[in-house]
Amino acid sequence: MSKKKSGLLSKLFLVRDEAEASSDIHYRGSAVRRLIEMVLPHMKVFILCLALVLAITALDICRPIVIGSAIDKYITGDFLPGEQADARIAGIARAAAVYVILLAVLLVCNRASHLLMQRLGQDIIYDLRNRLFSHMESLSMRFFDTTPVGKIVTRITNDVEAIHEVFSRILVNLFQNSLKILGYIAVMFLLNARMAFYSVLMVPAAAVLTLIFRTLSRKAFRVTRTKVAALNTYLSEHLGGMRIIQIFAREEAKHREFREKSGELFRAGYREMMVNALFRPATYFISVAALALVILIGGFEVQEGVASFGTLYIFLQYINNLFNPIQEMAEQFATLQSAVASSEKIFTLMDEEPTVKEKPDAKKIGAVGRIEFDHVWFAYQGEDYVLKDVSFTIEPGERVAFVGATGAGKSSVLSLIGRYYDIQKGRILIDGTDIRDLDIASLRSKIGQVQQEVFIFTGDIASNIRLRDEEITDSGIRAAAEMTNADRFIRRLPGLYHEHVTERGSTFSAGERQLISFARTLVRDPAVLILDEATANIDTETEEWIQDAIGKLMRGRTTIMVAHRLSTIQHADKIIVMHHGRIREQGTHQQLLEKDGIYRKLYLLQAD
Repeated sequence: MSKKKSGLLSKLFLVRDEAEASSDIHYRGSAVRRLIEMVLPHMKVFILCLALVLAITALDICRPIVIGSAIDKYITGDFLPGEQADARIAGIARAAAVYVILLAVLLVCNRASHLLMQRLGQDIIYDLRNRLFSHMESLSMRFFDTTPVGKIVTRITNDVEAIHEVFSRILVNLFQNSLKILGYIAVMFLLNARMAFYSVLMVPAAAVLTLIFRTLSRKAFRVTRTKVAALNTYLSEHLGGMRIIQIFAREEAKHREFREKSGELFRAGYREMMVNALFRPATYFISVAALALVILIGGFEVQEGVASFGTLYIFLQYINNLFNPIQEMAEQFATLQSAVASSEKIFTLMDEEPTVKEKPDAKKIGAVGRIEFDHVWFAYQGEDYVLKDVSFTIEPGERVAFVGATGAGKSSVLSLIGRYYDIQKGRILIDGTDIRDLDIASLRSKIGQVQQEVFIFTGDIASNIRLRDEEITDSGIRAAAEMTNADRFIRRLPGLYHEHVTERGSTFSAGERQLISFARTLVRDPAVLILDEATANIDTETEEWIQDAIGKLMRGRTTIMVAHRLSTIQHADKIIVMHHGRIREQGTHQQLLEKDGIYRKLYLLQAD
């Protein structure tokens, strides 16, 4: 086969892109089964919807019969000369009245069914979105280290919305259309078996076409959902890094890159549209062929007196109505495929297990006492260890600082104390109890951590300090802000503690964001205070405020610090020097200077 032909087939059947889309899905169960299971808590509403669908289907099947019977009885039927005009008019009027009543009942049932299905869909999606976000909160930091934020956002928004149609329309409509098809065929065979046989000759062709369409549409929808996630991931990352793009004047290059990804989504959407565009005309052609065959056979049947005009009318209406649900089912299959593709990605996400797991009999911690690392080995990936055989102890109320070059493993030690990751070898003990035997929430509630990069949420200052903890009072917020000196800049703001905060606190300086972070941590009165380069990005005036607050807050608390500027940790009770994941030196500032080792070299470099 030529390369050109091979490439054409690849594009037509989405081979290359389908492989890429499949690589994004690790779910191997039945997505459809799990989608249906989501209906179970709402089964009463769902059953009511199905009951209404049964009524709607029965009314749809009866409508042509009412008209067909009226044709045979009151238009082409035999009447006595004196009774003919009045009987025909009265009969037609009764048939019209029955038909209007059927339409009115059908309208009410349709409306009620539509409202119930929409409510059902909204309730299920509301539950799913909440469950998905709650599950995200339960996952360990390792997951967020390796998964782009844009992809997660796409799952919770676009993909969840994509399956809304399944519950609000598709499931019930598939049931309704299946009933219609079976009902039409059954009534046709009851009325005239020969005409019914010729009428359904084209149904297998439509069924085969539907199966082909379902296969191609599933591939197309999978690819489209993957491209949407890729584009959202790109947007999330590059909009967040717009300052860097503009600083280095990379707007045009990034625009070209965006156009490429947007083009991939465009081509995926175009192929999806082409699959739909080919299916509808093909189905229409089959329905027209079936209609022509019924007119031909039915015409002969009427001429021979085997069938009536009313029966022929019913058959013509049923043929139109028979292929409409087949066509609708295929299009519903297309939407269902989109939902299945999205649900596979959602269930893949929901089946992610946290790497840090809590034991069923985990103990709640009363107070954080002695912290001990006992021959700890830790790696983020595989056996690429960032901590190697690390052992040290931190006594209650002790002030301990970790120093060393970038990548030495200092921040990893801080993450392990809060059990955001699990170690591969060794033990981490608190008052002799392995940290893996402790309740995670109670452990973290005793630890207050201030990081170098501060994350500020949209809202106001008070909400950023409280973080929706309703037990924290306004007076507690003000007290924490005063203690960390954050109150000094907050008092200058027009809205004070209710001053509006933009995304990531972009209108505040780095120092002001850090002061808010200090207040956020200290309002919870932690037993252990962790400072991860807390003064690295602070101006001189703000650093004085923070250093003043730190001095007060260290009293009575175990304090663990990471700092590059050695001048900020000279008064620590213990300084631990790390190098390439190992502890090289321990001691006070003066003791380490006397050793003439790594610490002394670092100190002299900064002194110069």
